[in-house]
Amino acid sequence: MSEWFNGTVFTERPWPEGEKWLLVAVLGLEMIMGVVGNGLVLLVKVMCRGQFCCRYWFPFISLTLSDFGCSLLVISGSLLAMLTGGQRSPWCEIVSLLKFAFITSSIGSIAILCVQRLTGVVSTGNACFVVVVTVCLASWVTGVVFGSVPVVYAWIKYDPAEMLCAVFWESSYSDMLVYILCAFSICIFFPFLLILLCSLLTAFGCHLSSTSDDEADLSVVTPLLVASYLLCYTPFVVSELILLGRMNLSPAPDWLRTLSSVMSYLDCGLNPLIYCSHQDFREAGLALLWSRRKPRSEPVLTAITKLHL
Repeated sequence: MSEWFNGTVFTERPWPEGEKWLLVAVLGLEMIMGVVGNGLVLLVKVMCRGQFCCRYWFPFISLTLSDFGCSLLVISGSLLAMLTGGQRSPWCEIVSLLKFAFITSSIGSIAILCVQRLTGVVSTGNACFVVVVTVCLASWVTGVVFGSVPVVYAWIKYDPAEMLCAVFWESSYSDMLVYILCAFSICIFFPFLLILLCSLLTAFGCHLSSTSDDEADLSVVTPLLVASYLLCYTPFVVSELILLGRMNLSPAPDWLRTLSSVMSYLDCGLNPLIYCSHQDFREAGLALLWSRRKPRSEPVLTAITKLHL
């Protein structure tokens, strides 16, 4: 099937059966890892907070909620789209909006976590807690606002390569340029600079505040979270830069758009594994699962001995 956009013909290639079922298997595995993994992480963070040290808990909760929502709604949407051959309105527009909201909330939460780890500002003080919550909510709201712009202007169309509804530009290069520059500058580039700067300063030991339990805190996994996010979202950024550099509004190659979706989904399933690399968090999770699986034993009468007095 071919479609004509702004003087350029784009051909939608149907997936061969082998590739289709391979992607279905990969998406299914990523969805299970994301939903089950982040669901268990949320339980551990909420019910076992006293069993491990976590001074910057709110960004961790925000990041886990973002990963859980993406796994439950976006990855499942892509999986159903592969099985049914597309997405219909209004689910098409909702998934597109949610995906961008989850992307911005994830990078925003990681940026806040990096800043807190550098400065040593915990999430328990009244004033600091309000600031952290406000910034985390702002990252969610910003993602929803920028994600709703393509929906309002009807730029959304199902993309078989991305396996979900994405932005297709049919108007002008200037519209695309303004939107991508604004969205990336506010939602992606600024948090990325914070992550890069704070990570470098922390790596060189430039902590503004330090405590004796830094090594035991869950925040020690932050470098792994940063590395995983940058690795998994690099194809997405590259595909957007390719689109930005093409005056005819033609998208990036199909294989790159597919890779960008698969890799971004993979990040949702990797984060729970990263949390479990922390020994205290892993032990708290195992203790929670074991206590729920194995009920407390009660004394049982096994024999009666008769005493002659």
